[in-house]
Amino acid sequence: MSDLATDPELSQLTHAASGPVVRKRPKPGERRVQILEALATMLEKPGAERVTTSALAARLDVSEAALYRHFASKAQMFEGLIEFIEQSVFTLVNQISERETDPLTRTRKLVAMVLQFAEKNPGMTRVMVGDALVFENDRLQERMNQFFDKLESGFKQSLRDAAAASGAATPTVDAQVRASVLVAFMVGRLQRFARSGFKRLPSEHLEASLATLLD
Repeated sequence: MSDLATDPELSQLTHAASGPVVRKRPKPGERRVQILEALATMLEKPGAERVTTSALAARLDVSEAALYRHFASKAQMFEGLIEFIEQSVFTLVNQISERETDPLTRTRKLVAMVLQFAEKNPGMTRVMVGDALVFENDRLQERMNQFFDKLESGFKQSLRDAAAASGAATPTVDAQVRASVLVAFMVGRLQRFARSGFKRLPSEHLEASLATLLD
């Protein structure tokens, strides 16, 4: 997984190896990261069913009680993954927004960044599209909905600037429509990635697709 999270603890969350987890005495806060790494890795298995705390504990070679010393519930574990997604993506959103002044180029780069993040983090993709959140607490899906709403708001601003610069008669309406289409495109690509067993990459024909949507 990406190591771009800004939180000191979440920043330790890196892509876990596919092999068995080696048991060792963890440093303060390290066990939480190990739990999240294991959860994310289990979600990367194509066609994986709902991850149980029993299976998660077995992967880490600890008791379920040991998991609950670090997280009050499985929902809190998923919240830890969502926090990593939010912090990683929005850190990059800010960096791209600061560097790129052209609104259409900025929008293209933002869409590409989100899809590339998901491509590098398959387990996180299942969280982003909600596949891993089925039967979990409803607030988790709502939080992911808010994640995409925030992205859409950013697209609206960039696309409104672009529409106004091109002399569009209704720049705000145009921007709202195009931003909505872009988010639907991203979510569709992520769903296809997850449901194809991570074979159909989100970045497939990306430049040509964005040219169709934005030009």
